[in-house]
Amino acid sequence: MIGLLIAIVSMVIVLSVVVTVHELGHYWAARACGVAIDRFSIGFGSPLISWRDKHGVEWRIASIPLGGYVRFAGDENAASVPDQNDLDEMKREIADREGAAALKQYFHFKPVWQRAIIAAAGPIANFILAILVFAVMQVAIGDLKTQVIVHGVEPGSAAAAAGFQPADVIVKMDGKAVENYRDVSAYVSLRAKLPVEFTVQRAQQELKLTATPVLVEQKDEIAGRVKVGRLGVSLTGRGYFERSSIWMAVPRATVQVWDMLKTIGFYLGRLVTGQLPADQISGIIGIGKTAGAVTQASVEGAPDVKTMIIRTVASQAILIASLSVSIGFMNLLPIPVLDGGHLLLYAYEAVFRRPLRADFQAAGFRAGLALILCFMLFAAWNDLNRYDVFKFIGGLFT
Repeated sequence: MIGLLIAIVSMVIVLSVVVTVHELGHYWAARACGVAIDRFSIGFGSPLISWRDKHGVEWRIASIPLGGYVRFAGDENAASVPDQNDLDEMKREIADREGAAALKQYFHFKPVWQRAIIAAAGPIANFILAILVFAVMQVAIGDLKTQVIVHGVEPGSAAAAAGFQPADVIVKMDGKAVENYRDVSAYVSLRAKLPVEFTVQRAQQELKLTATPVLVEQKDEIAGRVKVGRLGVSLTGRGYFERSSIWMAVPRATVQVWDMLKTIGFYLGRLVTGQLPADQISGIIGIGKTAGAVTQASVEGAPDVKTMIIRTVASQAILIASLSVSIGFMNLLPIPVLDGGHLLLYAYEAVFRRPLRADFQAAGFRAGLALILCFMLFAAWNDLNRYDVFKFIGGLFT
């Protein structure tokens, strides 16, 4: 029960921070463009706490802490997905009610480039959050640097077939420098059945070895059971943390976030083409499990309260940054109801000088919502299967 409580609290904190920053991106961009805003809500459902600021915006903390939203003035109207006729009718109603000058405060009557900026600001805020977190971590703790040395090679493995030997130092993978052993495991895990060129140092020689990781099922405390690429080597090496200067931290953190985005794109590309199974897709349950496991790992073994707090804050910050990158990326996908879907509609409007017909938009939004719901159900199924919940339930009846 304690572990479950830790997982729930950690998940709520992590999700709340990531989603709040995302919505603040939309909020500040809208404010900068002069859009009237009715409400900013952290969570959904009935409000637990609410207040209004001097601009008339209602700020609320709602009862269901799994998300949040910004509601612009007029969004409660069915013309949230308007075509030209709807816009004309909406314009007349606002002009009659508030005067023609009020039109410039409404989101739908802003230039398309401003609406695009507001839509993109949420994911951009997520990326900025991740960059700032990683930059602070690089200054405070530093990047882990390790000379990655092959300790052992499993007989019959992909590494053995490629010619790896104990004491080989892995220097590069597909031409990219290896900084620590985590680079190797992360890179290999997504490249099952793909040849990877390794540059290794053996004695005084530099050799190139090509290995094709095999797809195997792996189980650990955080990830549960997932299928990943496996090389078949055990690695060792003495590591140290290299701190960045304040001036170099942000550029390095930006590169780190860009590498994460490329990794997510690479995985999705292999997933869509059927080259990798979809069992690594995770949802709310997986986020909670990961957050709880990371928190518990930070607490266990801490010699004192101060160390425990530092470890917990650092681990949660890294988890927040990583999840922020993932949510920012997913929101940019060109799916109706997501920010990327809105950007696609604005691109259409910019090219054809008019919005897409309202019935087409409504159909697209319904299809997008159905797709997102199916994705969430699939992710929940993955999580339940990954953590052997179905086996546990089955065991109760056998």
